[in-house]
Amino acid sequence: MSTVPAPQRGTTEAALLADGATVEIRPVTARDRAAVLALHTTGMSDGSRRMRFFGVSRTAPRTATDRLCGPPREGLLALGAWADGELVGEADYELLDDPPQTAELAMAVADRWHHRGVATLLLEHLVHAARQRGIRFFEADTLTGNRAVHKVFADLGLPVHRRYEHGEVRVRVPLDETDEHYREAVDDRGRRADVASLAALLRPASVAVVGASRREGSVGRTVLERIRQGGFTGSLWAVNPHARSVAGEPAHPGVGTLPAVPDLAVLAVPAAVVPAVAEECGRVGVRALLVLTAGLGPEQARQLLHSCRRHSMRLVGPNSLGIAHTDPAVRLDAEFGGVHPHPGTAGVAVQSGGVGIALMERLTWLGIGVSTFVSLGDKYDVSGNDLLRWWEQDGSTDLALLHLESFGNPRAFARTARRVTRRMPVLTVDVGRSEAGRRGAASHTAAAATPTVAREALFRLAGVTATRSIDELVATAGLLHAQPLPAPRGAVAVVSNAGGIGILAADACADVGLALPELDPGLARLLPDGASVRNPVDTTAAVRPTELALFLRALEREEAVDAILVCLAPTALGSAPGRDPSRALFEGPAARPVPTAAVLLDQQVPIRYRGCADGGVLPVYSDVVAAARALGHARDRARWLAEPSSPQADAPDCDPAAARRLVDDYLAAHPDGGWLDPLTTADLLESYGLPLTTSVWARDEHTAAVAGVGLGRLGHEGKVALKAYWPGQVHKSAAGAVRTGLAGEAAVRAAYRDFVRSFGPELMGAVVQPMAAPGVELLAGVAQDRVFGPLVLLGAGGTAAEVLADRTVRLAPLTERDLSRMVTELRSAPLLTGRGAAPAVDLDAVRSVLARLSRLSTDVPELVETDLNPVIARPDGALCVDARVRLEPRPVHDPCLRRLRRPPVAGDTGAR
Repeated sequence: MSTVPAPQRGTTEAALLADGATVEIRPVTARDRAAVLALHTTGMSDGSRRMRFFGVSRTAPRTATDRLCGPPREGLLALGAWADGELVGEADYELLDDPPQTAELAMAVADRWHHRGVATLLLEHLVHAARQRGIRFFEADTLTGNRAVHKVFADLGLPVHRRYEHGEVRVRVPLDETDEHYREAVDDRGRRADVASLAALLRPASVAVVGASRREGSVGRTVLERIRQGGFTGSLWAVNPHARSVAGEPAHPGVGTLPAVPDLAVLAVPAAVVPAVAEECGRVGVRALLVLTAGLGPEQARQLLHSCRRHSMRLVGPNSLGIAHTDPAVRLDAEFGGVHPHPGTAGVAVQSGGVGIALMERLTWLGIGVSTFVSLGDKYDVSGNDLLRWWEQDGSTDLALLHLESFGNPRAFARTARRVTRRMPVLTVDVGRSEAGRRGAASHTAAAATPTVAREALFRLAGVTATRSIDELVATAGLLHAQPLPAPRGAVAVVSNAGGIGILAADACADVGLALPELDPGLARLLPDGASVRNPVDTTAAVRPTELALFLRALEREEAVDAILVCLAPTALGSAPGRDPSRALFEGPAARPVPTAAVLLDQQVPIRYRGCADGGVLPVYSDVVAAARALGHARDRARWLAEPSSPQADAPDCDPAAARRLVDDYLAAHPDGGWLDPLTTADLLESYGLPLTTSVWARDEHTAAVAGVGLGRLGHEGKVALKAYWPGQVHKSAAGAVRTGLAGEAAVRAAYRDFVRSFGPELMGAVVQPMAAPGVELLAGVAQDRVFGPLVLLGAGGTAAEVLADRTVRLAPLTERDLSRMVTELRSAPLLTGRGAAPAVDLDAVRSVLARLSRLSTDVPELVETDLNPVIARPDGALCVDARVRLEPRPVHDPCLRRLRRPPVAGDTGAR
């Protein structure tokens, strides 16, 4: 059993119940004796106690309290759910002596909190804690008539085995953390709870603006006026203790003096008083806060979020530009941006207020309206993941636009986005693409797995369209919002009335990987003399609108064409009456068999919609690069949607128990972690079946010489390699710690003596290995990112790995499709698949290495860096001839655990 400890006493997690209310979950301690006793007495009816204790007993509540609140016992963990300081539910497990790895489970929920998901949420957190302890099964005794508990088990998502005896039921639940059904069940509960909690924020029936000033131009007054001018359908109140009215609205001295409790409170007060105002809002029953105030200190931030958690309030901000909801039933415009959001179907969430203003302005002049706009600000609570879940079910959003500077829970984001992207395009701006993440990286894998690479892998996994600027985001949104997707092949026909612009457009398409297929030469009959139908098509400046319209219609029927890009330059011929070739686009229908985009070089704005004869719109660009990138993103989305689901990569015959023992033993001896020595590295990797070359550890010259003679018989051309080792070693080759091609005892002895002279007392010994036969050198590795989790890398290996920078990365766990894609995505892929007289390497062996690294990285979160470099791939298999592994103590990541963001600590800005 793992020695990873259970959650520390006092650790608190906040989470949402089924109705959107917030509870805090933490271990029960001796200080909670009175609360635990109250739960089992005044909190529960006689009938509930009968179900809990299998009969009516006056002493049972006190006995249960003594058990849960007595001195800490090994193997016992009790978790409590607290709402506004009241213990509303408790669940506990205690290890059994027989059967092994099994714990007895018990639960109790206050009567007035039944049917709100308290027991289920507590059970989920107990499952997480039990898995950390290596517990494999929960068992519990229940009465046959205890329908509530039976429903909790039935809805949990894990297999449930029942045995009936004399009116009682013995329940046995295997805690299989690979059970996808359990993850889906937890995610579904989290989604429904999340949406319920956001209703007061995004569809409020009443709003109070706290800090609405009499001063014109102030934030509070501006937002108050915009809410009123926007036609908000609910009740609107101003709160200002120093005014009788603000902007024509009666002013109230405090939230507690309002005629009714508002659903949403908008805070535009000084940072120093934000915590007090938030606490007042919570005490009177406000369900959501929008904090526009910026500049909160760490303690103010902690108090703000604590009040939100204690009183079940969702929070947007602080430092938010505001929110807007354009549904005619709501019409809420509680923000102070430059333009009023127009009704539409695009959901927009941004972290930066400046980006929000710029994005809304561009969407407005393009003509894309929004369903919901949320400026997340410092993102203490509500995140982009929450908004995706809301848009998924709101019935009006069909396009999601995100600007996220950080991810609080990337795995949760990926699960949500992957599901939402099946229904609507999800676009984002990929920000912060610097190389600063490379600094200080000790391994090739860590140097390659920068935050940029991690984000790209996350977006690829989730099917998110990642653009590089706001303009590219809007350009792509304009195409996806108005035109159908191309076929996944992405073959584009470029049509222009000037050869030069057509060539530029063709180059732009090629830069984003769009193919330009050959066209039917017979199409030339539809164009003027001198026209060329080689792709890109040059219609010449003499083309008439009718000719261009017929030609485009014929192109749409070509099987080789998946999309059309029409590029028109202004000419003297086109300016003549009735000769403007763009009429071929706009006098026809916008709804076409294949997606069509246009570039008009005389257009002054980057993108605009032009109306067509059927009432639809066509996206028109001023630049061929912007149009080509938009088409490239549309092709990528079509490919992602066309991909069938892929099973998780298979890695048979692994021994995770052996790996766990090794990791626990190492961290017990090295609490701060570190780089494993060569022998421990080999033992860990061999437990997952990774193909390591034969190695002998030599602590002195004589042992190295003897090993060299023996291993030379196994080596290529009878030779061996000698690798020096000392603690904290980074790159062996760069340090001169590798000697290869050694033949015979004398050569090994000479190399060892050279190490002694070079490294002196630091030298701990050397590893002797048979020389591997030549092949394609690869780098395979793992980097454990604290935010994104484990990333698996494959690239060109050897001493030039970083110079070549030929690599591909995926988030673990890998799928079978990931294994195939990673091998073919490398620029050096032709070396693997065979070219000329060179045979292909054993690709199955390479994929096996990746699959085993993937499983190792997910099973052992303490593994923070792993370099297998080089892995020599040959037609007869793959062999790793050098490996480095670094461990650090880290908590086990549970992708199923439902919890809200923790309060910021001192020095934390709160931005996530």
